[in-house]
Amino acid sequence: MMGNTLLFLNNFGTGEIIIIVFAILLLFGGKKIPELMKGLGKGVRSFKEGIKGIEDELDMDDKDPKK
Repeated sequence: MMGNTLLFLNNFGTGEIIIIVFAILLLFGGKKIPELMKGLGKGVRSFKEGIKGIEDELDMDDKDPKK
């Protein structure tokens, strides 16, 4: 199923990717991109920690039938 969701990436060639990167550089500037990536990384890390917390909570509920 995962392969089907990423099929649209096959339509991008090197030229299109270069144009997209160039447009991002024009919009945000070279100094802002590392800050954006750092913020994105923090967001992904926070999301993964939240998912892990929910999984741990569900595992605890499965082990403790009193709840």
